[in-house]
Amino acid sequence: MSDKKATLSIDGLAEAVELPIYSGTLGPDVVDVGGLTARGMFTYDPGFVSTAACESQITFIDGNKGVLLHRGYPIEQLADESDYLETCYLLLYGELPNKAQKEKFVSTVHRHTMVHEQIRTFFNGFRRDAHPMAIMCGVVGALSAFYHDSLDISDEQHRQVAAFRLIAKMPTLAAMSYKFSTGQPFMYPDNSLNYAENFLHMMFGNPCEPSNISPVLSRAMDRIFLLHADHEQNASTSTVRLAGSSGANPFACIAAGIAALWGPSHGGANEAVLEMLEEIGDVSRIDEFVARAKDKDDPFRLMGFGHRVYKNFDPRAKVMKESADEVLAELGLENDPLLAIAKRLEEIALHDDYFIEKKLYPNVDFYSGIILKAIGIPTSMFTVIFAVGRTVGWIAHWNEMISGSYRIGRPRQLYTGHVMRDYVPLQERK
Repeated sequence: MSDKKATLSIDGLAEAVELPIYSGTLGPDVVDVGGLTARGMFTYDPGFVSTAACESQITFIDGNKGVLLHRGYPIEQLADESDYLETCYLLLYGELPNKAQKEKFVSTVHRHTMVHEQIRTFFNGFRRDAHPMAIMCGVVGALSAFYHDSLDISDEQHRQVAAFRLIAKMPTLAAMSYKFSTGQPFMYPDNSLNYAENFLHMMFGNPCEPSNISPVLSRAMDRIFLLHADHEQNASTSTVRLAGSSGANPFACIAAGIAALWGPSHGGANEAVLEMLEEIGDVSRIDEFVARAKDKDDPFRLMGFGHRVYKNFDPRAKVMKESADEVLAELGLENDPLLAIAKRLEEIALHDDYFIEKKLYPNVDFYSGIILKAIGIPTSMFTVIFAVGRTVGWIAHWNEMISGSYRIGRPRQLYTGHVMRDYVPLQERK
């Protein structure tokens, strides 16, 4: 924080308005516009793109430099040297764990991987062709009906138990939503496996034979979870905070985050990447679609390129590209037709002046979609996997807010509707 002030002159006010300026440890200064309310004015900021709605110590992004830090640690270092559950610990508690702390944390997560047996029957209320994200919205929200002993948000122990339950059970519920759609039996978690292995076991295993999970695929899956763990005040995280500001229970808040994530402009982007590749269909048609993407009058857009925050290369994409190459080599899919289209598009984006000038680099969604397709995960599950990884970020932000001082969210509006008018009885209306 600082003692700096901004002075705002407003037509109709005799005196200028002084607004405090605050400085964080990183990033631009922010102007506190709260004082405008007393003068009968609000700021207008569609999408809240210029508004800091909270103070946070969890994640920092510098989009111009391509920097993403979790509690100060660069995402590249975490992806190369850490793993998902250790990153979960970091996001939740602010520091990397020592060996004993990590073992206890991992063990606790393992003890919470199973879900209440009645949840199995809950799935029968959905149609077999229901989208997995629709199922996840309903089932995660319903967890509050099964786990009544961790709903007191004022109790730190309750919040911690809810955090463990959500992190541990999300892969189980995600795999169940997939198995339900295929008619295959649900797989119980195997706590002898690590987090990513267990998810792949529940997704692709069956009760008739032991699961055989490739370490390369497991590592790629763990990286996907890690690279999606948190991304500052994005749409879904802001939704979780807004829902939480009302005092809603954590399961309801995370369900709200899942609903926000479902949108194609947010978590559904990697699903849109695969749909785009299928639309292109063949390498021979790439130039045609690239030309359409460059035509401002054509509604077609190349999905998986550029990012709203990053005006440089997405730091997560660099790591994800390495994983994509490893997975394709492991599975012998270097010549897959859709993946061939993806690699050619990547080459164009990295060398074509149009893409370079507009900073339309391949982003994390582009590469994660390639990896998930190669592993055999259907596109309908892509956003579900994003939700599994992002759960810890949602919980960390929710807990940070609930643990401190907060107010219920109440955005204002610029009203452009009718002025006051009198009701006209039905028989007198024209």
